Amino acid sequence: MTAPEEGDAAMGASLQPRGGGPGRRRRQPMSEINVTPMVDVMLVLLVIFMVTAPLLVTGVDVELPRASSPSLDQDNTALTVTVQGDGRVFLNQTEVTLDALAARMDAITGANPEARVYVRGDEGVAYGRVMAAMGSLYDAGYRRVALITRPPSGAGDTGAAQ
Repeated sequence: MTAPEEGDAAMGASLQPRGGGPGRRRRQPMSEINVTPMVDVMLVLLVIFMVTAPLLVTGVDVELPRASSPSLDQDNTALTVTVQGDGRVFLNQTEVTLDALAARMDAITGANPEARVYVRGDEGVAYGRVMAAMGSLYDAGYRRVALITRPPSGAGDTGAAQ
């Protein structure tokens, strides 16, 4: 077998001794950060949160009436009083009686009459039952009360304060 000439490829074998001879530098650690795995993890988390966020929205199921008036800005810190079709009253997701509604409101808001309250009444419930709930709130001193309805059929089916 003959030694490879200058023009021939060495076939991946190195004839130089290992461990850095004269003129060879020691290997330096790579100073760049590889962010690809971090981006992959963040994208997976984003997808998980996008899928699960709509599932976390809970509430009392009620059939809201439709209204043609424009929507008001919604306040995420507001309390919701719901009157279901069978006449039961809920404060957020907890069932209460009309007599206990004012006391529960005071306990939650710290007797703050400036708290925003949304009233949701089922389309099939008697008008007087919704007005009794609103009257109980009014008697307790809550004046910032808004009724929630569904937008007209062309604007979607999400509930909006009217």
